[in-house]
Amino acid sequence: MWQKRKMKNRPKKPIPLCHELAYWMSHLPECLWTVPLSNLSLPGSHDAMTYSFDKTSTVSVNESKLLELMDKHMHCIIHPIILRWCITQELTVLEQLDAGIRYFDFRIAHKPDDPSMTLHFVHMLYTTAVVEDVLWDILRWLKAHPCEVLILAFRNFDGLDEEHHCHLVSCIKKIFSCKLCPRNVVPTLQHMWAHGYQVIASYEDVIQVVKHSELWPAIPYWWGNKTTAKKLIQYLELKKSGGRPGINLTGDFGYILAHLHDSIKRMTLHALPLLNRWIKKQHPGAEKDCINIIAGDFIEKKNFVKNVIGLNEKLIPKQDSPNML
Repeated sequence: MWQKRKMKNRPKKPIPLCHELAYWMSHLPECLWTVPLSNLSLPGSHDAMTYSFDKTSTVSVNESKLLELMDKHMHCIIHPIILRWCITQELTVLEQLDAGIRYFDFRIAHKPDDPSMTLHFVHMLYTTAVVEDVLWDILRWLKAHPCEVLILAFRNFDGLDEEHHCHLVSCIKKIFSCKLCPRNVVPTLQHMWAHGYQVIASYEDVIQVVKHSELWPAIPYWWGNKTTAKKLIQYLELKKSGGRPGINLTGDFGYILAHLHDSIKRMTLHALPLLNRWIKKQHPGAEKDCINIIAGDFIEKKNFVKNVIGLNEKLIPKQDSPNML
């Protein structure tokens, strides 16, 4: 029954993998439905929630005390500089989903001295966005896109204690419920469609993973921490056997102080042409040097998402490959 029902909804003619980015998984050729998700090429969003920073966002307690002090006493001067260096995405989470992103880097934090259980996202600053609200938004999107599958990577956990972890895991299970894929399977699109699974929840805290079969262990993430595309590509080539590169550039506090008028966006856009050429040379699959997730900054720029999705064409047998031109 499932096979017939799914075939009804399939496009009658082959279409480019990137034709409609909000539905790109639904449009993958049938020969890729049984490929493990770990062998597909998936576009990701690094520090996915940084678009929700504003002038009220406070500096994380885990950042430099000097930065915290400067922002407190010279807020009007320092805060705009911080924003230029910590905002890595401009699209909202729903816009990123529509743009084809299927892996989200969620860095979770609890603000110090906050007596409530409210959790935020963090990257140098605490976001205005609340974690639970964002997860509900994602659920509504998933209901409207029943054949799309997401990997949500919950990481960092700044300021979270056991009670906060219990609250977060409870929210994840309550919100996504039967859409959560348990970790005792090898997930493929066909398997997930057949069981109604749409979310793989990767969780960086080992204790919680042991307790809950709905949580997957932390996904390895190779963070280059480089300031030029050339250095980043050299690093990624060295680490590529891990299979999950992130192509984000970054600068530490010292670099930022030396480049006060620069920004992470300008640095990223300058590097993207070279990084995109590197992406197009990659190959998804099961081999040691194949890629899986490639996460980037400003994901809507320079065809980044299309280039990552397009790598899946390399997995299609030549006789089955549709004309993509």
